[in-house]
Amino acid sequence: MEPQHILDGYRVLDITHHIAGPTVTRLMAEMGAEVIKVEMLPYGDPTRLGEFRRDKRSGLNIQHNRGKKSICLDVKSDKGKQILKELVKECDVLLENFAPGVVARLGLDWETVKSLNPKIIMCSISSFGQTGPLASLPGFDYIAQAYAGVTDMIGEPDSAPSIPGLALGDVGTGVHATCAIGYALLHRERTGKGQYLDISLLDSYFHSHEMNVEAISLSKGKTTPQRAGAHHYAIVPAGVFRAKDGHILIIANMQRHWENLCGVINREELFTEERFTDPKTRPNAKDEIIAIIEQWLQEQESDEAAIAILQEAHVPVAPVLSVGEAMKHPHLVERGTVRTINDRILGEFQIPGNPLRYSEFPEPLPLEAPFLGEHNKEILTEILSYNDDEVTAMESDGILRQTTY
Repeated sequence: MEPQHILDGYRVLDITHHIAGPTVTRLMAEMGAEVIKVEMLPYGDPTRLGEFRRDKRSGLNIQHNRGKKSICLDVKSDKGKQILKELVKECDVLLENFAPGVVARLGLDWETVKSLNPKIIMCSISSFGQTGPLASLPGFDYIAQAYAGVTDMIGEPDSAPSIPGLALGDVGTGVHATCAIGYALLHRERTGKGQYLDISLLDSYFHSHEMNVEAISLSKGKTTPQRAGAHHYAIVPAGVFRAKDGHILIIANMQRHWENLCGVINREELFTEERFTDPKTRPNAKDEIIAIIEQWLQEQESDEAAIAILQEAHVPVAPVLSVGEAMKHPHLVERGTVRTINDRILGEFQIPGNPLRYSEFPEPLPLEAPFLGEHNKEILTEILSYNDDEVTAMESDGILRQTTY
């Protein structure tokens, strides 16, 4: 039988909540893995209580949990802990994103997990990692961002630092973890050995510094990256410019792009005068360059016309789209970057599509988000060989829960 997708045949035990951990298993489900999502009594993943709900059904939860099977379990009970250990034996990957030490209290520390299933890949996602002075502290995306020196780089230089309006750290860490799991599975294919992965938001955020860290280190502290607001502190021009109708982002750091830009705006002296020609000294003239570019933009017929002229000259440029505008952009729609799905309760709506593209599996899988505990019986009877009476007894004892949302 032909595989549905690249991870078809792999089974994942997902003991995660919120965004970072579910991002990993969302991507793995999109790639065909069987994902068993363990949700804790009484309400399951906190995203089920997300801001937009209809008939108790959460759009946030649907976006991050499509294609998964849900078992809602009292994981603190002896029976619940036993079921978790039984599931560990049947899975290729175990993923958790609790604070360090929590899963150990559930009986799933790495030594125990490894003894139950020596071939399993166990991945822990946390704010600060499993070791180090910060490891025991609670944290979320923005907390790790602040510790990583990232928040300090966002916002206007004369104002307080800002935070982004999207989960860059959670999703980025999820992608890092997915990458690590994939290579760990490859290593297992070669050696037969499982292993433990320690992935943190702080590490992932710090990994995002493209030039800041090496600039400080190599200059012995003489170079200090600065929060620069709408324009990059060290690359000119690179930022958001006021145009006739709105804002346009332009980056012309490569010499050919800079010369093309100067030619388009009929300011050839900008690549003949020494203070403008050298990328190292150009930041000293940043304010003057910004003013010249903005004047040209505001003289054009429209923002669309200005962008077309710059694109024709091969100058990297983009309109600053709102989220709603991006959702309607034909490029994002054609590529499935914005994807329309259909839910049993919420009906048809749009979510971000899967960014991982494979030539052998070009079509997205028809996935559906589970109701809370929807697969209790299937998981227990088909994977763990419990009988119907045993499942019914666990429901009566409050060890399992199931809802229709």
